[in-house]
Amino acid sequence: MSDPGTEPGEQKSQRPQTTRSAAVLEQMGGFSGLIYSSLPVVVFVPVSSLAGLLPAIGAALGVATLILIWRLIRRETAQPAISGFIGVGISALIAYLVGASKGYFLLGIWMSLLWAVVFTVSVVIRRPVVGYIWGWVSNQERGERDAWRRIRRAVLAFDAATMVWVAVFASRFLVQQHLYDADQTGWLGVARIAMGWPLTAVAALVTYMAIKAAQRAVRERDPDAVGGDDAADAGSVTEPNQPRN
Repeated sequence: MSDPGTEPGEQKSQRPQTTRSAAVLEQMGGFSGLIYSSLPVVVFVPVSSLAGLLPAIGAALGVATLILIWRLIRRETAQPAISGFIGVGISALIAYLVGASKGYFLLGIWMSLLWAVVFTVSVVIRRPVVGYIWGWVSNQERGERDAWRRIRRAVLAFDAATMVWVAVFASRFLVQQHLYDADQTGWLGVARIAMGWPLTAVAALVTYMAIKAAQRAVRERDPDAVGGDDAADAGSVTEPNQPRN
């Protein structure tokens, strides 16, 4: 039975959207995952300064292992912790091969460049990544997921949101690559954390506003194309998974 003042069809259409959105957040580890993802770096940098590379690698891997065990004990989604452990492992391996603590940050630096290029190309070819992610997260029917591409205002809104993500990824690459070249391992750790989820939160806010603008444009063209304003909440676009290290 639907709530008073709510159309049955509307209530039904919003439930899968919310489910998909919640599933995406859960796969990212939830809000606690935002904190957990920073802990290996918080431990790695000071241990590296005090005891050297190998103890720092052991400390980072130890923290990642404890996070994984903690999530399993609490019966939380283990996938983010497993991804984080793999990311820390790869970063630690690179640091070991490079023979310097700063090598721990190379994976994140070059992944930022990769995502900046991918998102930029998507705008150049008029297929902004944010629009496609929104179509998937909002759980639209297959034929409706790219309906926004036929509406110029919607495409421009998703272009703008995608370019904000490009700015985030590009700034991370430029700043951290500069610190890497300058052998500033301590500042690399600070930059990794400061330019991580704080910038992601800003980009997510811009993305949310872009989704609302795109929805208005789509509704003006086809009132039945979008379920309602709640789709923007369900369709909030998250940052592409990067190894948590």
